[in-house]
This record gives sequence, structure tokens and C-alpha cells, in this order.
Amino acid sequence: MMQRPFRPEEYSLKETTPHLGGTAMGDKHTTTYDLVEQMQYLYVRVVKAKELPSKDITGSCDPYVEVKLGNYKGTTRHFEKKSNPEWNQVFAFSKERIQASVVEIIVKDKDFVKDDYIGRVLFDLNEVPKRVPPDSPLAPQWYRLEERNGHKVKGELMLAVWMGTQADEAFPEAWHSDAASIPGDGLASIRSKVYLTPKLWYLRVNVIEAQDLIPNDKTRFPEVYVKAMLGNQALRTRVSPSRTLNPMWNEDLMFVAAEPFEEHLILSVEDRIAPGKDDVIGRTVISLQHVPRRMDYKMLNSQWYNLEKHIIVDGEQKKETKFSSRIHLRVCLEGGYHVLDESTHYSSDLRPTAKQLWKQNIGVLELGILTAQGLLPMKTKDGRGTTDPYCVAKYGQKWVRTRTIIDSFTPKWNEQYTWEVHDPCTVITIGVFDNCHLNGGEKANGARDTRIGKVRIRLSTLETDRVYTHSYPLIVLTPGGVKKMGEVQLAVRFTCSSLVNMMHLYSQPLLPKMHYIHPLSVIQVDNLRRQATNIVSTRLSRAEPPLRKEIVEYMLDVDSHMWSMRKSKANFFRIMGVLSPLIAVARWFDQICHWRNPLTTILIHILFVILVLYPELILPTIFLYLFLIGVWYYRWRPRQPPHMDTRLSHAETAHPDELDEEFDTFPTCRAPDIVRMRYDRLRSVAGRIQTVVGDLATQGERLQSLLSWRDPRATALFVTFCFIAAIVLYVTPFRVVVFLAGLYTLRHPRFRHRMPSVPLNFFRRLPARTDSML
Repeated sequence: MMQRPFRPEEYSLKETTPHLGGTAMGDKHTTTYDLVEQMQYLYVRVVKAKELPSKDITGSCDPYVEVKLGNYKGTTRHFEKKSNPEWNQVFAFSKERIQASVVEIIVKDKDFVKDDYIGRVLFDLNEVPKRVPPDSPLAPQWYRLEERNGHKVKGELMLAVWMGTQADEAFPEAWHSDAASIPGDGLASIRSKVYLTPKLWYLRVNVIEAQDLIPNDKTRFPEVYVKAMLGNQALRTRVSPSRTLNPMWNEDLMFVAAEPFEEHLILSVEDRIAPGKDDVIGRTVISLQHVPRRMDYKMLNSQWYNLEKHIIVDGEQKKETKFSSRIHLRVCLEGGYHVLDESTHYSSDLRPTAKQLWKQNIGVLELGILTAQGLLPMKTKDGRGTTDPYCVAKYGQKWVRTRTIIDSFTPKWNEQYTWEVHDPCTVITIGVFDNCHLNGGEKANGARDTRIGKVRIRLSTLETDRVYTHSYPLIVLTPGGVKKMGEVQLAVRFTCSSLVNMMHLYSQPLLPKMHYIHPLSVIQVDNLRRQATNIVSTRLSRAEPPLRKEIVEYMLDVDSHMWSMRKSKANFFRIMGVLSPLIAVARWFDQICHWRNPLTTILIHILFVILVLYPELILPTIFLYLFLIGVWYYRWRPRQPPHMDTRLSHAETAHPDELDEEFDTFPTCRAPDIVRMRYDRLRSVAGRIQTVVGDLATQGERLQSLLSWRDPRATALFVTFCFIAAIVLYVTPFRVVVFLAGLYTLRHPRFRHRMPSVPLNFFRRLPARTDSML
């Protein structure tokens, strides 16, 4: 089959003009839903009934309520033998699908053969009142039941009927007419939901020494190490170099713990008897509830813990009471670190774990998830393709999930969410998925929700108080190549509460100071991130409705560190894109040296002589030149947020064999044992090289973003600095500047500190094109 020709316009960002926050007939209402299009719904709240007559021979009543509107019908749960039931259920009917003029609320008595009719209440839709928040909820009223012929009967029903929008408080938990075909056990999986990531801590276990060990084999010197376990995390120290009964290690083991602390820390001292055979000398269990927490780098007091000897008696494990061995530990929960559960290139939160160290928020991020267009069928139902899409957005500790739109390739969500922003140099991620659990968890047979695509938006690339309304392409990479799955329409607004505080953040370290004072190794960060991701995905998958593991891993880019020839090529060409201006300058200078253009060469000679005679003009001229370039480029500053770039990612030119390698499992399953081992080793080494190359490209692109207005605040700061520096340096003798710069560079270590400098902090906050990488 011939591959379809690549058309860049299919994968481009499109600006849209939705009718945000619009109301009928030009009414102006105060509403928090101003980033979405208003969707009108008819709400019916069935509260309770009283004095219902019995229809059974037994004289009892098993009532339930049926709400009918045209072809749509919703029912409450039924009560057995109860004439005064309470339901308090809400039904929502989409106005754009309403074809009837009357809503009918019928009370019935459930029976084995045929349900008996008790009575009904009718409402003319033209007389239903409208309600728009923040108006108070409509108070329910008692209505007398009537027969089909209009005669009143015994029994009353308490109801509230009103026309509202998706901003209504009753909307999230209401029964929706769109989901009328979904069974009861599947309704929970289609509702919108807000989730919170569990609070994560780094647990540091400093294993110092042990005393008075009693090995089982007393004929040899023990080879002792300590094994520590926290849930499914297991780490071990090296074997103690002192082969005595009082071994020493002084080694740190790092774990990730999540509140509430459900697991205990288990440490066991083990003796390596032979390869693959270890003997447990003693064990201790520590509850994390009693572990001290530290907010800085101050040393905490260590503590001795008794080791318990476990012996087997009659097949049961028991503790030996007479046991004097103990272990010396320093255990603490680190509150000064930020637990990384995302890739550092697109983190959405950089705050430390301890809430006492949090700074005041600098603004608010508002996201309106409007619609999607052109979605592809993701599964087959009744012989035809269908898609049941929903959106997930993640920023900081807050995850949101929209409701599922049943069987639609053009779903309309129109849901709005808000996050507090503590740092503008963060990224929000929005993913679109197909719900494969509409029949309930028991009938899903291990089905996985299918990814449709995702979007990343870096907040620092947004202008404050501006509403961005764009249609983002949903692009996924498959073993068969890059594929557009549709488009999602979003409205984004970043509101700044304090411009001064936000500008000040550009001079602050990107991560909490503990990451610089006591940095973790690269291997530690990778392992801890993997453990943090597992904990987050496990906790969120236990919510109701669950945010499943495959969703969380896709949103957190769990496999972003794996080897890919495509990504390596893309990173290489990113570096070439950064170096190309330098190469162009070198070629231009070579042309000057070779007098290709005599007039230009003469002008350069004159400029050179002037700068030699007046060296104090060099720096002011450079800064003034950069200032003028920045002001000139302001006319062509990016007006759209970044999006997934298939050309930058080299997705459309990837060879099928490269994609097959990228989607291969790890370890590989493509070759015999020896080739597999070599292949895995090559991929592991190449993955590290890929990361280094990508980091180099990121630094170069940050240099480019100084004057590109990709981050308008950073460019404004830099351009302002260049202008001020140009003025200061024009009035300051050059020799004084050189003298002060030399003194600063050669300053005494006493005047140095271990925190990054202000220019370095500013540079690390600049955006790169990693946000646009697939």
C-alpha cells in the first residue's frame, strides 16, 4: 500500500473563534464558565414522594420514577415496600437533542410481570424556568400526581425542573440522556472527575553500622549487607568491607513514599553465604508515621534499632526474644526536595514536598476543553467503527478528567478547569483517550483505554490575560508511521496576579535548593522517578472512576528515556539548527577575509580600527545591537502556543525498521539470546547518548529563545537588561568594567555560594523546543 503524501497543513495549529461564555438573547450573566461554549440542559431533580398508593395484591408499593422526554427515558432506583421513598437524583437532557415539548415524570410500582402505573407530573418546556449560576439552586416543590386523563390521584412527588448549563452544580453527578444506553455499572466510568496526586516524599535511609551480629554460621567471617524494602521498592547496600560482627557501611538508600503512609520500612541484615544464597541475620520494621521530617540540610540525630531474629518453628515464623544485635540508622523524610514524577523537560510542578516551603502563587491557569473534530474510529461495535472519547488534563498535583461522550467523532465537552500557578516555567499536558470500559469493569476483560493524542502547552510561552483559542492536532506515532487522530479545540488563559513576583522567579533556581546543596545522582533520579510514577499510577487507578495506569504513564511520558533512532536524528538536527547561525557567521567572516565583497570588507576594516582605538564601545555596541534585534523581532514574535511538530520530531521521515525498533519491547524479543544481550546493551548506551544530545540541543535553543519572544516575559527582561546595560556601559569607562569583572571572576571562595547564579537561573527557565517533540 502506497504511503499517503505528507501534508504539513494537516499537522498545523489552527486558530478558532468559538462563542465563549455566550448566553441567549444577549443576556449578561456572571459565570465562571467563560472559556467554554454554553450548552443548555433540561434538569429534572426527583427528590422524594409521599403517600403513594399500593398497587400490589399484597398491599405494598415498590416505587420508582421514570423521566421521559421524547425518545429519552431515565429511571431512578426502586425501593421495596416503601410508600414515602427518597431518591434525590438528577436527570439532564441536552437541549439541542430535545424534540418534545413536554417532559413527563411518571411514578410506577415495580412488579414481576408488568410495572403498575401510579401517577405522573407533566411540565411544558416553554414554561420551565432558567437558572444560571451563581443563582441559588431552584427549590423543589410538591406536585400532586395525576392520571393519564388529568384527574388527580393519591400521592405527591417533590420535584425541581429548570433549564441550565454545564456550569450547574448538578451537572457532574447527573444522569445524562447521552449515556442512556450505558448500563448502571458503567456509568461511573463516564463521569467527569478531579483527582489529586498523592503527596510524595523522598525517604532517606542512612545505614551507618551494626553491632553484635550473630551469624548462623559461626565458622566463617560474615559478608554482611543491608537490604531495605518499602512496598515494592527494594534496595541494598554494598557488602561491608569490614568482615566482622560489627560491620560499617555509612551508605544512603533513597525511596519514594506517599501519604497516607500505608507501607512500613523493612530492613534486614543478611549474610552472603554463597552466590545466590543469603542468610537473614536480623530484621527490623520502622513505621513511617514516626519518622522525622526535615526541611533543610541540617543533620538529624541517628538512632539505634534492635534487630529481631526470625526462626521457623513447626512451619510458623516466630521472633526470637533473646537477641542483642542492633543497627545504627539515620532515617528521615526529605521535605526540601521536589519528587520528580514527570520528565524534567515538561514538569508541571517544581515545588518542594513540604508545604511550609511553598511560596505564594503567582497566577491562575484556566483551561476550557471545548470540542474535538475528525476523530478516527478506535474500536468496532455492532459491525461499525465507534469512539467514546474523553479528555485528561494534568498540571501540578491536580488531574482532571472530562465526561465521556458516547459514540461520537465530534464530541462536545465544554468543561472548564482552573489551577493555581506557582511557576510560569511549567507545562500543562492534555490527553484525549477512548473509553473501553463502558460495560463496567467486570465485562471489560482487561481492556485498555486507547490513546488518541496529547498536547503540551508551556505557560511561559503564553501572554498573560490573553485567551488562546486554537485547534490542536492529535498526533500519535504508531509502528506504521505518524498518524493524525483528529483535532482537539482548547481555550487557555494564564492570569498573573503579581507581575513583579513572576519576573522575580526568573532569577530563582528552577528546583528547590536541596537539589543543589545535596544533589541526587542521575541514576538515583531515574530510579526514583520510576518509583514515583508507579505509586501515582497505582493510587489513581484505585479512584472511582479510575484513572488507569496506561493513561497516567502516557501523560507522564514514562518511556521517554528509551532509545529511538528517530529521536536521536531529531536531536542531532536540533543541534545543527542551533549551530547553523554560527556556521553562517563563520562563512560570512570567511567571505570578508577573502574580499568577496570589497565594499563590505572595507567597512569591516574601518569598524575594526574604530573598536581598536575605542575599545570601550565594544560591549555597549553589542548590547545595543542585541536590544535592537530583540525590538525588531518583536514584530514577528510567536502569536500561537507551541504544539507537536512532526517535522521537528522526524516522525514523517522515519524508516519502518526504525519505528519497529522504537516500539520494540525492552528487553528485545526480536533475536536470539546473544543478539538480544548485545542489542539491549547498545540501546541502553545509545539512550544515554540521546539524552545528552537532547540536553545540548535544549541549551542552544534556550539561547535562541532570548530574542525570539517565545517566552514574552523572558525576552522582555533580557531586552530591558540589554538596554540598561548599554546605557550603563556607555557612561562607564571600559577599563573599570574589565577591572570589576576580573575581580568578580577571581573572587575569594568565601564570597561564593553553592546556589546557581542569577544569569544561570534565568537561562534554565528559558523555553526550548522539547515541548514540540513527539
